[in-house]
Amino acid sequence: MKAVTWQGRRKVSVEQVPDPVLQEPTDVIVRITSSGLCGSDLHLYEVLGPFLDAGDVLGHEPMGVVEEVGAEVRRLRPGARVVVPFNVSCGTCAMCSRGLHSQCETTQVHAYDTGAALFGYTKLYGQVPGAQAEYLRVPFGDALPIPVPEGPPDDRFVYLSDVLPTAWQAVEYAEVPPGGSVVVLGLGPIGDMAARIALLRGAGLVVGIDPVAERRSRAATRGVHALDLSDDGLIDRVRDLTDGRGPDAVIDAVGMEAHGAPVAKGLHTMVALLPDGLAGRMMRRYGVDRLSALHLAVELVRRGGTVSLSGVYGGAADPMPLFAMFDKQLRLHMGQANVLRWVDDLLPLLTDDDPLGVDDFATHRLPLDAAPEAYDMFQAKRDGAVKILFSPDARPSGGEASTAEPPAV
Repeated sequence: MKAVTWQGRRKVSVEQVPDPVLQEPTDVIVRITSSGLCGSDLHLYEVLGPFLDAGDVLGHEPMGVVEEVGAEVRRLRPGARVVVPFNVSCGTCAMCSRGLHSQCETTQVHAYDTGAALFGYTKLYGQVPGAQAEYLRVPFGDALPIPVPEGPPDDRFVYLSDVLPTAWQAVEYAEVPPGGSVVVLGLGPIGDMAARIALLRGAGLVVGIDPVAERRSRAATRGVHALDLSDDGLIDRVRDLTDGRGPDAVIDAVGMEAHGAPVAKGLHTMVALLPDGLAGRMMRRYGVDRLSALHLAVELVRRGGTVSLSGVYGGAADPMPLFAMFDKQLRLHMGQANVLRWVDDLLPLLTDDDPLGVDDFATHRLPLDAAPEAYDMFQAKRDGAVKILFSPDARPSGGEASTAEPPAV
């Protein structure tokens, strides 16, 4: 099959890789019909190379059709339409039972002391083959895949794999009071959707901050008060909108991709050029992230407010502004999204009324072969790229095209 594979820093290619096969009687094989390109994939493209091997299959936002089921699978049959969460979680352990699927005890990666394994996301999270491919092996067939109805196009449901639950959890963790205010840092796919969800859930003011004009305009059409990150008076403008106090909550939907941290970015680049073994040790012990978004969140939020982190950070020795956080009596809530925890909240919103605008959320729909150009375009924020969906048999829409795909678990 064809799959999008990592080949080096800022280099992906579409290759022929072996088809996935059933390895356990609880596995299912899914024929992928759509798979998203996520902001987290850019960390692999740019920073996390020391934890990847050439040929690793990327991608963690899939949906498709069940092709084959293991002998012990009872809930699904071939032909079932499913979305696959990005966390590989068993659904039955103590953590899953608490709704903490991103901490699944069955798939935790003890070699790196990390949480649940993730599809297509480095040795740090199990080196599980990813979903930007024609087929995907999915474990825990009776617990992990999310059955969805036939009929509506993939765009209605594919975001259940990551975007929707990650954005929903970001808003949940932000604890915005009814009629309250929230600032969303970054209007990429997660920030854009988090802003929509915050408005739907009753926030009185949602401010979105991003340096890209197209992203600000897109959010503004949904009722978001969009501001430019490069505005010299940004902090004063936010305070003017929030009675001089700052917002009740700030959602950092940027993470280590933050703008405005040239020293940390330079360190990322230098470490990425070291031999993998040394680079990996350096990152795990001394890694420092680009923290400008997190520092801005701490500065903006009102005293006694909440900072919700959904953007991915990976630094082991990050200098946190602890004095300001303690002095302002802030709450900080963070973590990988527990996808299955939020599905029951989200499915009722995926109706023909489409209150979250999922049907036209994607800016680009491309064939797998367009992956190299798509990764480059997404990282550079060119051509209005906010959300890119791949399909093995897609015709390009919304922008350019190229090469890509992934495989099994």
